[in-house]
Formats: sequence, C-alpha cells, structure tokens
Amino acid sequence: MSSYDLARRTLRSGLILGLLALPLAGCFRPLYGVAAGGGSVEAALRGIVVDEVQDRIGHYLVQELGFELNGSGEQTAARYRLSMTVKETIQAAVVNTTTGRADAATILATVNFTLTEIATKKQIMQAVAFGTASYDRSPQRFAAVRAARDAEIRVAKTLADQLRTRIAAKLATGT
Repeated sequence: MSSYDLARRTLRSGLILGLLALPLAGCFRPLYGVAAGGGSVEAALRGIVVDEVQDRIGHYLVQELGFELNGSGEQTAARYRLSMTVKETIQAAVVNTTTGRADAATILATVNFTLTEIATKKQIMQAVAFGTASYDRSPQRFAAVRAARDAEIRVAKTLADQLRTRIAAKLATGT
C-alpha cells in the first residue's frame, strides 16, 4: 500500500468520524456556562447557605465549602440551603507487633447532604459523599493528634470538592 493510499484512507476515516460526532456536538454544555434554568452556575453556587455541623470534621467541611461555593466573597441572595450530617470512622490499618499500637490509621468520612430551595422548600437533591485520608500515628502524643487533625482537614477538602462538583452538575442540568 502506498503512502498516498494510507493518507487517503486516514483522511476518509477521520471525515466519517467527524460527521458521526457532529450531531452530538449540541449535547455537551460547559459546567460553568449558563445553567439550564438561566443564569450562571457560579451565581447559583454563591446563593447556597451551608448549615453548621457540630463536630470538628463538620466544622472543617463547612469552612471549606464556604470557600468552594463562594471563594470570591461576593454577597448574593440566598436561594438554596445545604444541610449535612457527617459520620466519621477511624480504622487502624497497621499494628506494630512489638508495641501493640497502631502505626497508621485511616479516617473514613461519610456526608449525607440535602440541597433545598429556600423559597419553595423543594428538595433539589439528596445524596451521600465519601472521603478517606490516611495518617501515621506517632508514639509522641501531640504529633499523633496533629497528624489526625491534618487528615481530617484533608478529608474535609476532598468532600467539599466532591459536594461542589456534584451540586454544580445538578444546578447546571436542572434535572
């Protein structure tokens, strides 16, 4: 087969693929473009009020969500309320056979969240998000406490990112 035939065949298959994909071009919408109901997704995210959560990991999660949803600090009217319950579990993965103490642990966090429209009290979405973070436990007590706290902060950042992405996708599609 000559290089001319190969080039022609490649061009023909590329053209066919392009023509087949053309009807799908209108199906994709950028996440941070115009929302299905009009307006921008970013403005809708800024209009979310996050309810307080009582435990420490919940506090970190609320703080991270405040930044993720409205990092600009621009005040907007509240349209939605985000309610959450956080459950945290610690699993010891590795136990030192000499000391009998766990050398490492993993924080497993589960967040049940509900997004509600404030004006109509209509529930927009209800879902569950999961996050994990591992940390090393030190024989030094304060180092172990700080490592556990840092892991909680990492889990909160991961969960805040998940929640923002899932809520933005829901608001963008309007379904």
